Amino acid sequence: MVKKAGKEEHHLWKKRDSAGSGQKALNLVRIVSGLPNEKEAVYGALDKWTAWEAEFPLIATSKALRILGKRKHWIRVIQVAKWMLSKGQGMTMGTFDILLLAFDMDRRVEEAESLWNMILHTHTRSISKRLFSRMISLYCHHDLPDKIIEVFADMEELGVKPDEDTVRKVAHAFQKLGEEEKQKLVLKKYLTRWKYIHLKGERVRVKRDPWDE
Repeated sequence: MVKKAGKEEHHLWKKRDSAGSGQKALNLVRIVSGLPNEKEAVYGALDKWTAWEAEFPLIATSKALRILGKRKHWIRVIQVAKWMLSKGQGMTMGTFDILLLAFDMDRRVEEAESLWNMILHTHTRSISKRLFSRMISLYCHHDLPDKIIEVFADMEELGVKPDEDTVRKVAHAFQKLGEEEKQKLVLKKYLTRWKYIHLKGERVRVKRDPWDE
């Protein structure tokens, strides 16, 4: 019997997310959590954290941002995200999303607007539905109906279809601005005539009430 030699495997890519990225993220969270609330102290510690890295620890930093977000440490989210962006790293929709959320929770509307304008000018065609919804939610939380309509106008211009929750926020904004006709048009255009409810353990499709429900 002749035993065939096994095929040699060749990997054309190298996995960058090492098993240690989770531990690195937790270490970063521990470092920033024990610092005074000063930009110089935070940035200095973060620079020290990356000093011996061959390449920027993007995955670990992104994980640390998610951990800080879950713990509702919004100021630290803002500091770490800004530091990462200052290094030219993490320019992704995920980073922008958690940073906008942190600005919202920390009531820093002007900074959120500044970031949003940058996103609009540099990532126009790649802005996700989630990011539009995030900005509309931020303006909703801070009772700025006119700003909601501005974001919605950009959304329509770029052909991004809003989800149901966003549609209702936009409709409510039109209502607050005294534009009931536009409110009805938005609901009619974007809400389907059917919705799904759970009845006796089953998912059932039912007809909606009129558009102004």
